Amino acid sequence: MVASVPPGPLVTPRDEVLRRIRTALLRETGDGAAEEPRSFRAHGTLDRQRLLDLLAERLSDYHAAVRRCAPADLAATVASALNDRQARRMVVPPGLSSVLNAGALPAGIAAVVDDGMSPTDLDAVDGVITGAAVAIAETGTVILDGSPGQGRRAITLVPDYHLCIVDAAQVVELVPEAVARLARSPGRPLTWISGPSATSDIELSRVEGVHGPRTLEVILVG
Repeated sequence: MVASVPPGPLVTPRDEVLRRIRTALLRETGDGAAEEPRSFRAHGTLDRQRLLDLLAERLSDYHAAVRRCAPADLAATVASALNDRQARRMVVPPGLSSVLNAGALPAGIAAVVDDGMSPTDLDAVDGVITGAAVAIAETGTVILDGSPGQGRRAITLVPDYHLCIVDAAQVVELVPEAVARLARSPGRPLTWISGPSATSDIELSRVEGVHGPRTLEVILVG
């Protein structure tokens, strides 16, 4: 007769992921007998100029176009970017004026304010202009959180061109610093953008524009 063995506790995939995270956050002491928390960099050390230079470099590494300007030159820089793109109809979030500080786009550019536009309508415009919540220099990542100056996720995923305006004060060096800022407005939908949308799933050939904009252009202000 074979004795029955009571089943052990069910380990779900979630349990396993959390176990691995806990393990990664600990490190053995010298004698291997105990563990203590690992130390991670939580605060950057770069000055403002080096911070912006690093962000511009990392964005360029990801094939994003980068323009830099002073606050007074923002409208002219936006006009230059759109003229180079030959864009005339741009979808904008309802709160874009708070980002541009001028209340309107340059002359000759039609602003189509998103009022719940369908994917078909979004696909028909030349691109989208938004602000950002925060940008991470070390990873070259721009994060949107759905604020009025950034709008719905759909408007930054469907159009083929995304012109994103990032203020110097929004740039941090490290991911923990970005997460701390985002925590001030919990519950918002986050979109983390590191360069144009791209995939290399098929034969390791890079194809851009599959899951979002084919072209990302960032204006660093300040």
